[in-house]
Amino acid sequence: MAHVKGSDHPGPVTEPTYRIRALHTDSTITVYQAYPPEIGLPAGREGRFPATWKRDRMTWIKPSFLWMMYRSGWGTKEGQKRVLAVEIAREGFEWALRHACLSHYEHGLHTDRDTWRRRLNRAPARVQWDPERDLRLQSLPHRSLQLGLAGEAARRYADEWIVSLTDVTPLARVIHGHVQDGELDAARRLLPRERPYPVGDEALSHLHR
Repeated sequence: MAHVKGSDHPGPVTEPTYRIRALHTDSTITVYQAYPPEIGLPAGREGRFPATWKRDRMTWIKPSFLWMMYRSGWGTKEGQKRVLAVEIAREGFEWALRHACLSHYEHGLHTDRDTWRRRLNRAPARVQWDPERDLRLQSLPHRSLQLGLAGEAARRYADEWIVSLTDVTPLARVIHGHVQDGELDAARRLLPRERPYPVGDEALSHLHR
């Protein structure tokens, strides 16, 4: 996967609050997850999740590399020491978006709390938007998509959507080393080339106000 070169996210001045930014091709999008070595190492080696990966649990995927670095502490937190880049079919990703529900009640978006809760309980995917991060993992004014997959969505993700699966923990450590040394330009050059993902506003209209 050609995801080791690129530039940092666009500056906050030009960024809308809600927009998906990701490394993507005409047919795939790359998302990130972090796991303990007993899952991450065989997954990176074999290009698929091992049998110990549970399809009946919700799994969260993140198109933002830097948000994954924030969440995993550059791959140093317990249970998150192997960072995986998972290239999946755009068709599957967009199916999940269409079938997703926002993870929290939003007045003006949902009719009422009970309606939202019923939809959330039925939905195979859920979305939350968290502040995007810069190289120092400080929050930015715009938001990064997190997509939770459960039930049918989790099974499709593991069994149908994955095109390639790569352990990018070494890349994370190199970038982190540059950041620690104050070499932000060198770190920025190694970031995945994330750019606006071409999905229409109508596809996200049920996922934010």
